Amino acid sequence: MNGNLNVQTENIFPVIKKFLYSDHEIFLRELVSNAIDATQKLKALSARGELNGEMGDLTVEVELDTKKKTLTIKDHGIGMTAEEVEKYINQIAFSGATDFLDKYKDVQENLIGHFGLGFYSAFMVADKVEIFSKSHKDAPAIHWTCEGDPKFEMVEDPKHTERGTNIVLHIADDCKEFLEEQQILQLLKKYCRFMPVAIRFGEESVWVDSDTEFDEVDDGNGGKEMKPKRVEKKQPRIINNTEPAWRKSPSNLTDEDYKKFYHELYPMNFEDPLFQIHLNVDYPFNLTGILYFPKVRKTIDPTRNKIQLYCNQVFVTDSVEGVVPDYLMLLHGVLDSPDIPLNVSRSYLQSDGNVKKISSHISKKVADKLEEMFKNDRKDFENKWDDIKIFVEYGMLTDEKFAERAMKFVLLKNTEGQFFSLNDYREKIAPLQTDKDKNVCYLYANDADEQHAYIAKAKAKGYDVLLMDSVLTPHFINMLEQKKEKSRFVRVDADTIEKLIPHEDSIPEKLTKEQQEQLKPIIEAELDKQKYTVQMESLESDDQPMIITQSEWMRRYKEMAATGGGMSFYGDMPESYNLVVNVNHPLIEQVLNEADADKQKSLVHQLTDLALLANGLLKGEALTEFVKRSVNLIK
Repeated sequence: MNGNLNVQTENIFPVIKKFLYSDHEIFLRELVSNAIDATQKLKALSARGELNGEMGDLTVEVELDTKKKTLTIKDHGIGMTAEEVEKYINQIAFSGATDFLDKYKDVQENLIGHFGLGFYSAFMVADKVEIFSKSHKDAPAIHWTCEGDPKFEMVEDPKHTERGTNIVLHIADDCKEFLEEQQILQLLKKYCRFMPVAIRFGEESVWVDSDTEFDEVDDGNGGKEMKPKRVEKKQPRIINNTEPAWRKSPSNLTDEDYKKFYHELYPMNFEDPLFQIHLNVDYPFNLTGILYFPKVRKTIDPTRNKIQLYCNQVFVTDSVEGVVPDYLMLLHGVLDSPDIPLNVSRSYLQSDGNVKKISSHISKKVADKLEEMFKNDRKDFENKWDDIKIFVEYGMLTDEKFAERAMKFVLLKNTEGQFFSLNDYREKIAPLQTDKDKNVCYLYANDADEQHAYIAKAKAKGYDVLLMDSVLTPHFINMLEQKKEKSRFVRVDADTIEKLIPHEDSIPEKLTKEQQEQLKPIIEAELDKQKYTVQMESLESDDQPMIITQSEWMRRYKEMAATGGGMSFYGDMPESYNLVVNVNHPLIEQVLNEADADKQKSLVHQLTDLALLANGLLKGEALTEFVKRSVNLIK
């Protein structure tokens, strides 16, 4: 039989080759998916008692022949008659799977492939394609040939006696990379490694104990014994795991099973995940999968694409934006759903109601899991908190519904390493850390070592200090201030301890206002006025003579701008600090009373450098000169 393909335009093949799929390598996934589909159909018929004879070995085979420049995909599935080839191949875009599902709506087996356009992806890499197929029905085998134009040839083929279909691709000269074994192996492992039918590609070497060769070895007791010799053996290379963990019942899996599967997904990630969530939903949509919580630590991993999306065990993409909320992109794992709409290549997700429902459900399941851990094993949850807190913070900042749930289990940790829920911590600090305006003041540090002096001063007052050191801290505390009424977060080095939590009482000043005004320009002369503002404050006499502080709001907004907070105006502003002068300190009074201008300048210089040094702001030449000057003062 000769004929023309039933297409709307004779330019269909250039369109297929250039535009139908975004990536030419997709052809292999489509053809192997069709082979799996044909095999699943055969299993369905057998289960219904409609198959004559035995199913036999159903392994799908991928064969590469570099001499003939061919790549062949073989299955032992349902096969096609001449009439079916006419319908599903010659009339482009008719779907065999759709027809089959219409006929057998009660069949539970999921059919993953489609005849029609999926098959024609072969012409992206081949200048000639052959089909050899024999149906499970009592019908002659057929041989179909097409050379990349609307003309085809189809004849009976009595030599093809095995049930199933062979697709032979004659690889085009401009696609020779698909004649390389490693390239095909890599693509099979990428797209097909969890397909539900075994896929064989070539052979692999394994080391086994020989049945006939032995080595003489020490037996550990001074004698000798014979042990089987290790020999290299060739065996068929099966590239896929047909029963991945997400397809199994959680009750049949141990923690070790989950970890083993995690490392199967990410062989180059040597750390174990913290924990996992096993998804299994059948209403109002179908969704299975496993999401793993990796160790995130302080920074957000910019490398996304860690969640893999499958459609009935066929790899679709690892770009899952839209399927999962943005903050869940920090997770690893697998999602598998036939209800996620895909375009013809299965490569790009469309935006519709199902996708939004799935995204919302995943977020709910994550919140459920975290709340369950918090309630059932608080100690274990606290042990994991440092590794997952940035994830929770990110989720609360980007997903309002998640934020509402997370308010129950989000933790705060103080500099003593103690953990508190939001309500528990507020109760703890409210008696001492409520200011004159009835705001509960949350003091925090982002570096316990660098801010040790400020922390110590706060503790001396009986205050508690939180450790909030994630990259999202500025955004996170902004959100908490909005959600918790009469709450104010302030870093311990944002002001003097008296002003961090202002009360009605104040410390009397030893220097008059006139004396302070007289002293101020003397100190300003030793500083960069563009960077430092001198403030005269009444502090305890045993406090430091000079202290560097930085405005909470200015610093916070600059940090938010640096992490994408939409406040670029603040991000462009130069760093600015306050130099707080303790007007009650004896050394400050000594500066004021020093009659020798040079000695007065030297004393101010030393005091300002000490304040800068305490904050890590004394660097370079200024630091070198300070050390020399300090040594001379000691002599």
